[in-house]
Amino acid sequence: MTTVEHSPPVLKTAERGRFGVAQSALREKFSARTPAASWPATQATRHEVVHRLAQRPFTAQNGATTRSRCRGVRYVLDWLEAQPGVTWQERWTSTGAEGLPKEGWLDLPQQWFIRTQGLVLRDSQLSPGLLMLICGDVIRPTSAWLLSRTSQHLGRAMASARDPRGFERLSAQAASDNVPAAVLRIAQHRIAVILASNGGTISDITVGDCVDLLEAQDVSHAATSDRTAFYRLLHRVGVFPPDAPPTIRAFTAGQGQLSVAEMIDRYEIACKPVRDLLVDYLCERQPALDYTSLSAVSRVLGSLFWRDLETHHPGIDSLHLPPEVSSAWKTRHRTKTTTLRRADGSTATVTSPRESARSDLTTVRAFYLDLAQWVVEDPARWGPWAAPSPVTSAEANQKKHQRRVKAKMDQRTRDRLPVLPLLVSTSQRNRLRAAAVLEAARQAEPGTVFSVEGQTLFRPVLKSASGARVWAQELDAPRTAARAVRRDLTHEDHKAFWAWAAIEVLRHAGIRIEELCELSHHSLIQYRLPTTGELVPLLQIAPSKTDQERLILVTPELADVLSRIIMRVRDSNGIVASIAAYDPHERVWNPPMPLLFQHRIGIENRAMHPTCIRAYVAQTLAGTGLTDASGEPLTMQPHDFRRIFITDAVMNGMPPHIAQLVAGHRVIDTTMGYLAVYPREVIEAHRAFIARRRATRPSEEYRTPTDEEWDSFLGHFEKRKLSIGTCGRAFSTPCIHEHACLRCAMLRPDPVERPRLVEIRDNLIDRIAEAQREGWLGEVEGLETSLAGAEDKLSQMDAATARTASAVDLGMPTFTQIAGRATDTRRPPASSAP
Repeated sequence: MTTVEHSPPVLKTAERGRFGVAQSALREKFSARTPAASWPATQATRHEVVHRLAQRPFTAQNGATTRSRCRGVRYVLDWLEAQPGVTWQERWTSTGAEGLPKEGWLDLPQQWFIRTQGLVLRDSQLSPGLLMLICGDVIRPTSAWLLSRTSQHLGRAMASARDPRGFERLSAQAASDNVPAAVLRIAQHRIAVILASNGGTISDITVGDCVDLLEAQDVSHAATSDRTAFYRLLHRVGVFPPDAPPTIRAFTAGQGQLSVAEMIDRYEIACKPVRDLLVDYLCERQPALDYTSLSAVSRVLGSLFWRDLETHHPGIDSLHLPPEVSSAWKTRHRTKTTTLRRADGSTATVTSPRESARSDLTTVRAFYLDLAQWVVEDPARWGPWAAPSPVTSAEANQKKHQRRVKAKMDQRTRDRLPVLPLLVSTSQRNRLRAAAVLEAARQAEPGTVFSVEGQTLFRPVLKSASGARVWAQELDAPRTAARAVRRDLTHEDHKAFWAWAAIEVLRHAGIRIEELCELSHHSLIQYRLPTTGELVPLLQIAPSKTDQERLILVTPELADVLSRIIMRVRDSNGIVASIAAYDPHERVWNPPMPLLFQHRIGIENRAMHPTCIRAYVAQTLAGTGLTDASGEPLTMQPHDFRRIFITDAVMNGMPPHIAQLVAGHRVIDTTMGYLAVYPREVIEAHRAFIARRRATRPSEEYRTPTDEEWDSFLGHFEKRKLSIGTCGRAFSTPCIHEHACLRCAMLRPDPVERPRLVEIRDNLIDRIAEAQREGWLGEVEGLETSLAGAEDKLSQMDAATARTASAVDLGMPTFTQIAGRATDTRRPPASSAP
């Protein structure tokens, strides 16, 4: 079997799946500086190095410190001179000191001095010398080696000796951004490491240098509370070009989008023709699918379908599957195997039904049917792969499965709808309590006891700066082996507020969780009614699942929640910070936006992840102590609020087609699938809707007619009977043609009366001839109009007769054949008592 050959980029096993196309392009655009093999400072002679490092700015204010540095420089240079190499950097590399952990490099010069000079040197006699050689750019150790050593002096020494003005700009920017002193100190140390390993000043640092340092932190395990603060400071100062990403996480967080070839290559398909076919197929479907759907299709076809076939049937290379092969694959696919870990540490293998089995079968069937259809358009390309589908239409039918899912979701909504008020009140109570405790703790002095909300807490005196966090300890709280258990009141207030905010917005707006995370300050807009001039607040929902934006009305309750959120995320200048958020579905970085659901991590504002919001809501629900029908703790997902919102709206009188627009569904069937109402509720809602409609219409339209009105209505239909047909005029309307029925368009001729109409036509012809003969020209014009009407009615009769004659008899009875009685419009006389 042959197919179109491709030459896609082949990824190495270590690199496959590490970076996406966009992320790789970003790394290539902002690459790091190439390490220099030699530079003037490392080529200088011993005398030049000693003389330069003994001058300002390498000297210290303390004379003893300056003398210690100069003495240490000479010691280190003595040791390096004995090493092979031309430059000081080559000699430093040849020592192998960077391969030793932490302070192990000091053993090398100490042992050398003992062997050659019998001199025993302390660590404090060598470390200042190496520090000055690094600050003087004489040697450049690798960043990973520098990060593995705990140095409290590198940042300060580099700031005074290499780039004083640059570090002053960083300090000024940190003060403007309210960066804690501890975070600033760590950021300055990271920037000093970049200068030490790459040379130059702060203005020479590139984005790629920062990315390399971040990866070096992972290698050396130099983890801190804020690993990316140095990049944020450099970006704020203006060191990077304008198009540089606002956050370094753009290079590390999220894999980024993969190409179609990379998606398929993740599964290491052995048959190259089939691999190329799958790439071709996905490329054809790519314009009509979003990234998430495309990735899901590639997983089904590449892993669950073809890779599974190659595993159990090695050497397979044809889509034409034998019945036993396709049957075995479908049997395997209906179940999945999961490895669980028990409480004692042992593992167990559990086999369970695969929830997406029927949906995956539909994807495979669509793959085969698409190939069969595309053969007509391009037989040379797709013809060799046309084969019968191993999945029948009955196996891919999801109606029964959808009904089960609908029933399950309806029951889930009914279980959670009654407990929603309790969840709302609990979240409100938690928010107010956490805010009160935090405020009381801030008012209390460290080392004092305070009481609030029925709790007696102690605010400890912290030895190290804790930034903006406030800690407290319960007096009767248990102690661990090391220290007393402390509560982070700042984080408790953070969780309580955002849990309340998420619950309120979800239940009042009925939006999806990804739409919630993308709400920004720009989403709040106003619309002025043209009639009254009233301002109506609206909430603009960004395109998400359906790629269609929509506007929803902001209720007073929702407006209050949004205003509290905005007040919380504003900075000291009253501005909502614009942040770049990563879209986990499309795997792209969105442009900076003033998102409402954002929080501060270190010195950087970040968008709240949906997982974080789910955890906050789950913790609030767990605090209620609610359980489901089986006695297990009740759980609630953000999408449950959307189902509850739609159900509640329709039950309270909102028409389903309006609920469809509010929810942002493409078709009303999706909206109806969200409704979890019983037939009784539907009937009551419909009756209430009719009652409201009747209330807006004139009351006389719904009164009982009198006997005279009823006789007049029935007599109207008798009066419509004419000699050649039936009159179609409406009830209580007079004849506007003065009973000239032959000319009237409302006359519906009866084919049975055709002979009579022929006589009328012949009579009209004779009368026209008589009028022309006698010279009655005025009468000729009126008779000709009647003749034209007669001819038109005859043609209508002939057309009706022709349609009846050409119709196929299906053997179905007509009304006249099955009617068991006739209706007498005459009112019977009143019967008298016997």
